[in-house]
Amino acid sequence: MNRRCPTESYTPLLTNRDARTRDQSLVAVVAGTKSEDVIEVLKLIDGDKRNQVEEVTLDLSDSMRKIVRTAFPKASRVIDRFHIQELACDAVQELRIKHRWDAIQQCNDEMEEAKLSGKPYGPFRYSNGDTRKELLIRSRYLLFKPADKWSSTQKERAAILFDNYPDIKAAYGLRHSLRMTFSKNTIKDAARLSMARWYNKVEEAGLHPFNVIAATFYEHYDEILNFYSNRSSNALVESFNAKIKLFRANLRGVVDKKFFLLRIAKLYAYPH
Repeated sequence: MNRRCPTESYTPLLTNRDARTRDQSLVAVVAGTKSEDVIEVLKLIDGDKRNQVEEVTLDLSDSMRKIVRTAFPKASRVIDRFHIQELACDAVQELRIKHRWDAIQQCNDEMEEAKLSGKPYGPFRYSNGDTRKELLIRSRYLLFKPADKWSSTQKERAAILFDNYPDIKAAYGLRHSLRMTFSKNTIKDAARLSMARWYNKVEEAGLHPFNVIAATFYEHYDEILNFYSNRSSNALVESFNAKIKLFRANLRGVVDKKFFLLRIAKLYAYPH
């Protein structure tokens, strides 16, 4: 299930993962975002068919959990791993941005001090030629990538960044260890132990953004660990969503939404 849809007034998309974005991929497109409205529409599907659904992948939304719990009571709920990793990436970037604002303020203070003293202003530069602001701005993309994918320039910049901002280094390490926890082809019980170790690392690091993430994970613990049963994710749903967006782009936008949805249904709908 996916909450995003190419037309603003329609969400979520309910797709059949086994169809792999081809014929019979689309089960339902629901108007509105209220869980009650979505549940009402999904209950139009025969109850026996809904009870045959064994697994549903979803994001961390409480409304999505309610929808799945009500409409597909026998299905196992799996929190999409990419939504979880995205939260960790956001936490790393939050720290970088915080330091960037501090660097801007420090630069402004130094400029004002130089102006008052009648001296020419020359910003501090690291060994690679970056100023403090430039270092933090230019580090954005390397923090999204694994260290083995860094270019030589990025390796040099990362070494300077981590040496001067150890909290960013710690955050990047937590994000990497979380990614590796999901990447390992392991069993559920082993993953439970790995996740517990990750919680301990978060506690030791004492970084507020990751403490918030850890608390969020705790509330969805079992559903996150359900990923290891079949290693299911929302990847095919995202692919299907991109396919519909491309279809809309080829049409140069959508004027008649009803006709657009009819065409999508003819191409991809699952027969009831």
